[in-house]
This record gives sequence, structure tokens and C-alpha cells, in this order.
Amino acid sequence: MKAVTWNVNSLKARMPRVLELLEAHQPDLLLLQETKTEPDAFPHLELEAAGYHAEHHSAGRWAGVAVVVPRGVELSEARAGLEGEPAVDEARWLEVDADGQRVVSVYVPNGRSPDSPQYAEKLGFLEAAAERIRALSHDPLLVAGDFNVCATDLDVYDPEAFAGATHVTPPERERFAGLLEAGTIDAFRELHPEEQGFTWWDYRQGHFHRKMGLRLDAFLLSPPLASRLESCGIDRGFRKGPKPSDHAPLLLQLD
Repeated sequence: MKAVTWNVNSLKARMPRVLELLEAHQPDLLLLQETKTEPDAFPHLELEAAGYHAEHHSAGRWAGVAVVVPRGVELSEARAGLEGEPAVDEARWLEVDADGQRVVSVYVPNGRSPDSPQYAEKLGFLEAAAERIRALSHDPLLVAGDFNVCATDLDVYDPEAFAGATHVTPPERERFAGLLEAGTIDAFRELHPEEQGFTWWDYRQGHFHRKMGLRLDAFLLSPPLASRLESCGIDRGFRKGPKPSDHAPLLLQLD
């Protein structure tokens, strides 16, 4: 099984690149974040023309998550939203059954700054996510998306430059570790324990080419899927070209 997770930073702006990715990789599962789509404007027809269909959780110009699969794969038992999440009107969590596994597309709040109310909401969201993962982790479970946390200094191009900022604070890292302690592994770090595999780069000139990035995106797998892990890597090509997202897709291969 080939899966891809990608924060597209607006489906309206990035739909041609999404179709390009589907053609290039032909994934069995595509998880999208930050779709920024009105519920009635989700691009079902474009996906159907490419041989795919989707479940989505959309709330307009902010956030938004989706799960996309080939047309012949059934999606069922969809659950939009996360019990205990602080801002229930934001579309940041979508669960669905797909081909015998529970799949989650997640977009964790940014948190803005450690002294902001949004930071406390981010920590609360991660705590709620850990509780839900704990309840699901005995079964085949795949949770993927933009976690807005750099789990270790290895996931930051310059830890000193981010000292005191969001994404790297001890409470955030503790909450991310809680997602793993709830019964999952971080697929990329499992296979690449010493590699700086960045998935996000600021749009400012030169950051991408100067390798000034962060690893914010991840695949988390419960034991039944972790035992099938073959590869996990980043397609930097989709951070290039016309109208790129500020994130690159993360690719996963299970046997």
C-alpha cells in the first residue's frame, strides 16, 4: 500500500498539483490538510475524473482535512472532528475506514506563540488526539498530517533560531511524544533515525534551496501497520514548480 500525506495550503490554488501527484504516484491513500475549502466547493468532480473519491471535513477559508482513495475503495464510518478538541468549529480531524484500516487526516493548530491562547488550545488538541489514538491503536491505524511540532532538534534546521518559539517547546514535544506513547510509531523517524528530512520551508527567498526547513508532517502507525512498514520519504519535487505549497508530500509504503 502506498500512502501520501500533504498539506496543500489551499486546494483551490493547488488542485493542478494534486492531480499531478495522483498521476505521478498513484497512491492507494492520499491525506490532505489545510484544504481551505467551503463544504459545497470541495473538488469531487476533479477527483472523480482522476479515478478517485474522497471524504472531507471542510470549514471554509481556514484548516480543512480530507481522505482520498481510488474510486473502487470504499470509505465508511466517517467521523469529523475530535472529541475534546478546543475549537470544534475548525475542521482539523477526520477519521474514516478505508480498506480494513482506520485512517485519520489531521491538521494540528499552529499555536502562534507560547504566550497566546492559541498555544494552550494546541496543547489541548494534542492531548485529545492522544486519547483518541489510545482508543484506536490496538487495530490497524494510520494517523497522518501536519502536526505543527518538531519532535526533536533534528527536525529543525537551526534549533537556536527557534528558541522560545512554537513548534519546538518542551510542552509541544511532550504532547507529540504522547501520541507515540498512546500506541504508534513515527514512520519516518523509525526508518531514518539520524536524517534531517524536512517537509516545510518558509516561502521566503532561498529557504528551500538553503535547506532551512522543519519536519512538521508525519505518518503515525499502530503496531499492525508498523510491522508492514517498508519505506517513508519526502518528495521535494512538489515543493518546486508552479504554485508550490510550503509543504512537500510525505510518502509511505507498506507491504
